[in-house]
Amino acid sequence: MPHDLASLTAALLDAARTAGADSADAIAVQGTSVTIDVRQGALEQAEREEGTDIGLRVLLGQRQAMVSGSDIRPETMRMMAERAVAMAREAPEDPYIGLATPDQLARDWDIASLELSDPTEEPEPATLQDHALEAEAAALSVAGISQVQSATAAYGARDVHLAASNGFVGGYGRTDRSISCVAIAGEGTGMERDYDGDSRIFQSDLRSAREIGHSAATRVLTRMNPRRPKTGAYPMLFDERISSSLIGHLVSAINGSAIARGASWLRDAMGEDVLPKGIDLIEDPHRPRAQASRPFDAEGLPTQRRALVLNGVLQGWTLDLATARKLGLSSSANATRGPGSAPSPSAWNLSLTQGMQSRDELIANMGTGLIVTSMIGSTISATTGDYSRGAAGLWVENGEIVYPVSGCTIAGNLRDMLRRMTPANDARPWLSRVVPSLLVEGLTLAGD
Repeated sequence: MPHDLASLTAALLDAARTAGADSADAIAVQGTSVTIDVRQGALEQAEREEGTDIGLRVLLGQRQAMVSGSDIRPETMRMMAERAVAMAREAPEDPYIGLATPDQLARDWDIASLELSDPTEEPEPATLQDHALEAEAAALSVAGISQVQSATAAYGARDVHLAASNGFVGGYGRTDRSISCVAIAGEGTGMERDYDGDSRIFQSDLRSAREIGHSAATRVLTRMNPRRPKTGAYPMLFDERISSSLIGHLVSAINGSAIARGASWLRDAMGEDVLPKGIDLIEDPHRPRAQASRPFDAEGLPTQRRALVLNGVLQGWTLDLATARKLGLSSSANATRGPGSAPSPSAWNLSLTQGMQSRDELIANMGTGLIVTSMIGSTISATTGDYSRGAAGLWVENGEIVYPVSGCTIAGNLRDMLRRMTPANDARPWLSRVVPSLLVEGLTLAGD
């Protein structure tokens, strides 16, 4: 049964004041999710979750404490507030915590323009099952596929409401729909697997189950009978499916939490080249129908479009209020939180400048090297940027794909790798992180 989230957060704030808190903020999250898995033409698992979670943060001077729960009875909320205040009295002082001032708060946002919620009806479980079965059947129809490990269709809806004693009140709803398929080819030790999937806010944007199943099947067939390449230094093209992980390492390194701790390989890089000239990395939390869009952050500050990297030069950190104060800066309105956690900085939607060449053109010009299509494990130094990961993909000689590769390790230093990359023009514009395939020169490959 749906609950009035605004009333819940208001009740939590009232309880915090009564318990003796100097200030407080409260969050309420109400969600529904349905997941259907099929295998061998039949239903394998069906899950439905519904619930409402609440969280309260109280501040006494420069001390804070958080409590959370799913029991929304008034007496329980009063007890939560009393416990939170008692915990805060015993907490160590933190000179950097505190709510936003009223002049910092978001106002008059246009939630409709973000298109975060599909207004169509929640799909019936039978409809989701049909989508999963269609994906499985499409994969199995491709010659050479021995089985489908899983085919899944899912739906989710979530409402979030935030309120604080500084006067901020706001909320929004979000939906998501997804289909995925994992196909397997070969037998015994010669088995290979690959996947495809899609997740969108609107059902009408979702790729068809048939396309997803067929794509998973064709991908796994390209991985059959892999070899180990010779050890050496080669150019490597990070396929668009995984290239965002490289940019993710950069984003993690400029997170305010890492910078404030001094635990980042980019801690002294403000104003320096971190990407090639001509390359921008833009954060846009107002992109319609994107998973990380939102009108305000978890501290009630208005989100805004900004450049993390401009013409290759690092422009700023990703900050919430506390990390900004610690660094003597202003928040970039990137606070995120859940019911049981304090705010912390996190990036929103990102897009990297695309190149002038297609993926195929970059492959044709790379000579001999590796197209990296999947990675496993990682050894990445947060302080130096040294990078090492297991990889699989496709070997290229004279600009042409010649055979699949697995069981190798690629290594380099992220600071050098990111400055030597060349982007293709194949990024998917609907993803939260719009990053094309990336060609990186001179990485070390450990094989035979």
